[in-house]
Amino acid sequence: MLDLDGSTPGRAMGTQIFCTDCHNSDDNREFGGSGPNGPHGSRWTHILERRYEFSRSVTPGAQISNLFPSPDLSVNGPYALCGKCHNLSTVENSTLQNGSWPAHYKHINDGFSCSACHTAHGMGASSGTITGERLVNFDGNVVAENGSSPISYSHAANTCVLVCHGVAHNADGTVGKAIARKGLWSRSKH
Repeated sequence: MLDLDGSTPGRAMGTQIFCTDCHNSDDNREFGGSGPNGPHGSRWTHILERRYEFSRSVTPGAQISNLFPSPDLSVNGPYALCGKCHNLSTVENSTLQNGSWPAHYKHINDGFSCSACHTAHGMGASSGTITGERLVNFDGNVVAENGSSPISYSHAANTCVLVCHGVAHNADGTVGKAIARKGLWSRSKH
């Protein structure tokens, strides 16, 4: 884990992440500040140690209302908390470096938050149609079902089935403009 400066190694990562690794004072002593350790207040929402922005949309599946295009991937950026453990420049360029989801780079640079697709609090052994691999667990306030298909992620196919940012994502990896009908989203025919 990195200290508050974003570059000095702090405590070594173990097999367990503690609540206070994320929910902590924004100036705590454990990671290089001068304030109290633990969740004794923070300038960031949810008593987070570092800045972390969540994607928001008016309704699930609709356009994201708070994008952070070409985000600052430093300790001052919108995903600084993720950068405590993850090298954000490696994650951003993961398509080139480890064969991750091909649109990862595009979605990050278009300004989507990690929170739209990943949960920060871990997952159980099974979670409906979400595999839990790579902590994929879509934010139900941001994504919606694609027609009658449940929201899902396939690591094997590297595809999602859902509607997000007004786009229908399909099991075969194709995407298309989505339209809302009677509370459900479906792919438009064009």
